[in-house]
Amino acid sequence: VVEAYKQGLRPAVGYELNPWLLCLSNYRAWKAGYHGKVSFLKKDLWKVNLSDCYNVIVFLAPSVKPPLATKLLAELPDEARVVAGRFPFPSWTPASTLGQGLEQVWAYDMKEVRRAAQ
Repeated sequence: VVEAYKQGLRPAVGYELNPWLLCLSNYRAWKAGYHGKVSFLKKDLWKVNLSDCYNVIVFLAPSVKPPLATKLLAELPDEARVVAGRFPFPSWTPASTLGQGLEQVWAYDMKEVRRAAQ
């Protein structure tokens, strides 16, 4: 979330249910000088409406990607971009990739993902 903010993405909001990870995220943002600029909310990603999001960054296990893909397809606008860290969406073709190994990320443009799914 902090890196997204550094790259100019506003608002920069993270959702986390684990109270320890939530506390750690807030601490790291504060330590990096971004307290009040980024937000970490204790919310269930599955219950959050993402229809007004245009940049979504996910760092989740492969087992979660198929149901998350369904949620993102249902909620995100065509102009949205999804970036997945460490694990790609198995049924989506990325618009671009960066890095390799554990540092690899995949970027997906929702309009193209929808077009390919049809």
